[in-house]
Amino acid sequence: MFRSVLIANRGEIALRVARTARRMGLRVIAVHSDADAKAPFVAFADEAHRIGPAPARESYLVAERILEVAKRAGAECIHPGYGFLSENAEFAESCAAAGIAFVGPPASAIRAMGLKDAAKALVEKAGVPVVPGYHGEMQDAAFLKEKADQIGYPVLIKAIAGGGGKGMRRVDRHVDFEEALASAQREATNAFGDPRVLVEKYVTAPRHVEVQVFGDRHGNVMHFFERDCSMQRRHQKVIEEAPAPGMSREVRAAFGKAAVEAAKAVGYYGAGTIEFIADGSQGLRADGFYFMEMNTRLQVEHPVTEMITGFDLVELQLRVAAGERLPVTQEDLAIHGHAVEARLYAEEPERGFLPSTGKLHALRLPSGEGLRIDSGVTEGGEVTPFYDPMIAKIIAHGPDRQTALDRLGLALESTIVAGPKTNTRFLKALIDHPDFRAAKLDTGLIDRNLAALGILAPEIDPETLAVGALAFAAREKERLEAVATARSGWPSDPWSKSHGFALHPGRETGLRVLVEGETRDVRLDAAAEAAIDIPKKGHRSFTLVETGDTNFILVDGLQTEMRMVDALDVAFDDSGGDAGGNVKSPMHGKLVALFVVEGERVEKGQRVAIVEAMKMEHPVLAPRAGRIESIAFEAGAQMGQGARILSVAEA
Repeated sequence: MFRSVLIANRGEIALRVARTARRMGLRVIAVHSDADAKAPFVAFADEAHRIGPAPARESYLVAERILEVAKRAGAECIHPGYGFLSENAEFAESCAAAGIAFVGPPASAIRAMGLKDAAKALVEKAGVPVVPGYHGEMQDAAFLKEKADQIGYPVLIKAIAGGGGKGMRRVDRHVDFEEALASAQREATNAFGDPRVLVEKYVTAPRHVEVQVFGDRHGNVMHFFERDCSMQRRHQKVIEEAPAPGMSREVRAAFGKAAVEAAKAVGYYGAGTIEFIADGSQGLRADGFYFMEMNTRLQVEHPVTEMITGFDLVELQLRVAAGERLPVTQEDLAIHGHAVEARLYAEEPERGFLPSTGKLHALRLPSGEGLRIDSGVTEGGEVTPFYDPMIAKIIAHGPDRQTALDRLGLALESTIVAGPKTNTRFLKALIDHPDFRAAKLDTGLIDRNLAALGILAPEIDPETLAVGALAFAAREKERLEAVATARSGWPSDPWSKSHGFALHPGRETGLRVLVEGETRDVRLDAAAEAAIDIPKKGHRSFTLVETGDTNFILVDGLQTEMRMVDALDVAFDDSGGDAGGNVKSPMHGKLVALFVVEGERVEKGQRVAIVEAMKMEHPVLAPRAGRIESIAFEAGAQMGQGARILSVAEA
């Protein structure tokens, strides 16, 4: 076994790998960018080395720099985690050339499975079913459109390289193909440096079922059962579970056999995942699934497999990389209970799932029976615009699916995040949705139920405003009293203070506050420190986090941000509109495309630009009809959240 490992990754996966490595007695070596210098995975490691500035292309994607650190630190192996260099065949070869073991498959397998078109051709020869479509080299737009017409709509455009939903577009109509193709190619280029795509038939009622495979260097290949990853939005997984609901023993054997044959076709060893698309219209069937791709690395959702099998997959990766045989056979494996994982993201479902960045003023992650939390951030840390905005993976296990879901639901209810917005309420609504509870799954469930899942922007809750305003009033009272007695009026560490509140009837007074950009007059109860009068409402529990001049109030998975303002210093715009017709960047990101020029006439809702954040594209629309008055940025510029891109003047 190795004595040391360098983890060429960051965040929760770096910390997760480090914990297993330390348990096995390995010296843990971390690498980090400037943005991650104080991250938990860096603090946990035995030693850590800076590898560059915050952008991944200048740090975590610089293979030469990582190898240089590995040599200098005496690392015997490199674990790539997932993402970044984990599926980079050249990096795997460079590790071998440097005499450092790559904790992953052979470079030949990465290369064979790295391009979706070649991978499909390879596994098809091995007898694995593939989705009908065009997987060839021709990339002319007119040719691809002709192929899509022949396949029949709807079709799916997919980047040949990479995964994670990037460079993927569903097209339902002939007239929409060219625009979708251009967008997919642009996103694929930005994410993978390769604009090539393939075009496939879109399977109706699709279920995304993947099989965890494992091989060793002695020719043994087996599977660790399947995971259902059908709960997706924009082709990115939201909730994963194992085993797949409705999977019979016969159908499981068919999935497992196909996955093992696909892995054997490329001489695979290490951890890998074979992803299938299944036609769920008539339930899972042995003749109703197709190979999509192989991920030649550990998956984000690997914890659900660990919880139903009892095996630490990272430990197996390290042992296989060291030349050991797999410690079990296929017949030794059994499924124990059910596990489900929810990805807690810093994002705003109410604004199209845009990433939400900023300081984590409060972070309370759940604990309890059957729960596992994988996280790479801590309270006081920051969610930056440079990397994936995941806060934590919340995994629940139980003797059956309903118990696991119930435990996950309670865990989400007790999760507290203040600062960046999160998808907590959305996740809770999803696992409580009747179709999800009844295991009526397909990848379109979320899109069909946006309103029911709380994705539409909620109205401001007056009770929430009252709690926040009451806290401001109480704090101001304390400040004035402190001044009167010649004491300092502000606590030394105000952001770390959080409270729970219950509502009670009482006497009222008024206060004007600014709530997420809008002014509100709030009626307060001055009879008790934490009591307000809510007629006919009864008691509700809130969580308040105070940080300087801002209060964060959380209730039912929603966060409201409130600031106290001085009426003499702030001119209120009660309309909430932008009198200048400004179009602002919805997030920190890069302006990858501009579709208008100054003086051009536009219609309300017309797409005027595209902003890219975390390798995903987000369209920006004109807020009203008019003419483009001015443009502040050129394509390629980096922008902060709220930066003015352009302005639209009334015609």
